[in-house]
Amino acid sequence: MLMRGGTSKGLFFVADELPPDAPDRDAFLLRVMGSPDDRQIDGVGGAHPLTSKVAVVSTSARPDADIDYLFLQVSVDTAQVSDRQNCGNMLAGVAPFALERGLVAATHADRAEVRVHLVNTGGIAVATVALHDGRPRYDGDTAISGVPGTAAPIRLDFDGVAGSSCGDLLPTGNAVDEIDGIAVTLIDNGMPVVVMLAADLGVSGQESPAELEANDDLRARLESIRLQAGPLMNLGDVTDTTVPKMTMVSAPVAGGSLSTRTFIPHRCHDAIGVLGAVSVATAALLPGSPAAAIAENPGAEGTMIVEHPTGTFEAAITLSFDAAGSAIAERSGIIRTARKLMDGTVYP
Repeated sequence: MLMRGGTSKGLFFVADELPPDAPDRDAFLLRVMGSPDDRQIDGVGGAHPLTSKVAVVSTSARPDADIDYLFLQVSVDTAQVSDRQNCGNMLAGVAPFALERGLVAATHADRAEVRVHLVNTGGIAVATVALHDGRPRYDGDTAISGVPGTAAPIRLDFDGVAGSSCGDLLPTGNAVDEIDGIAVTLIDNGMPVVVMLAADLGVSGQESPAELEANDDLRARLESIRLQAGPLMNLGDVTDTTVPKMTMVSAPVAGGSLSTRTFIPHRCHDAIGVLGAVSVATAALLPGSPAAAIAENPGAEGTMIVEHPTGTFEAAITLSFDAAGSAIAERSGIIRTARKLMDGTVYP
């Protein structure tokens, strides 16, 4: 099934319909997407990382989950399939897909609450999906930035995702570290992200993604920081991985809490990923962090509005501090939408 999840788009498979061995599975997915090729002309990929994604879904053996969700990022121009990260946008489509395929049953007449195990990094997300006659509703009045029109809301509540890739919310134990003379926050609240001030890198943070991608000096500096951040974040050598994400922040310009420009890792994102936004919003709530220095307009109960090149993203973060002053991310919630686009047979 081809679905839009949030601001991403990709293929959704029931796990047992794919080759069981990872190398065979990945080779199959590369052929299906048409990678490696900049246009992905001989496959169904959309020639961009945001439209070259795969969700693998199955019933879960865990007592605290209904389904398992494995996310796979299929590279566009290289023969690479990565399972090193979650994708919160594709997650928005997982519960509707599971309902469509009969992997889970509705829990209420008008909605289903589906507990999703995030296989890539652990943790649980609870997806609440609106129903009509027992089937997922895709029509509704909820708009999200980066997607035309409106659709039914899908609420995603995350629990236990802090440190899921790096071992801790702040893998170095610090709200602020320094790499290449730049103050950074190394954070993982579901997505490993390096957060830094755009001004410290010589840009305003309001440039277009195309303009930032054309800045070779900036890209080289970001990559140097990323490669050094990898080991500090317990990710090891990240040369050939898509994490950590690199997010430059600046003061908001559209009434939000802060403005962002994110590289994933070498292309500038037209928006920002779900869990990336959660991690950045969390960083903005850490006293003394670069993001906190420019953040404005925090909402009630830790609500932060994250501006990005094509709109805004709202995340509600429950953050507390222990007796030693260490931050504890208790829960995060966001609203996304998803839509079934096509159901059929794909030919590798």
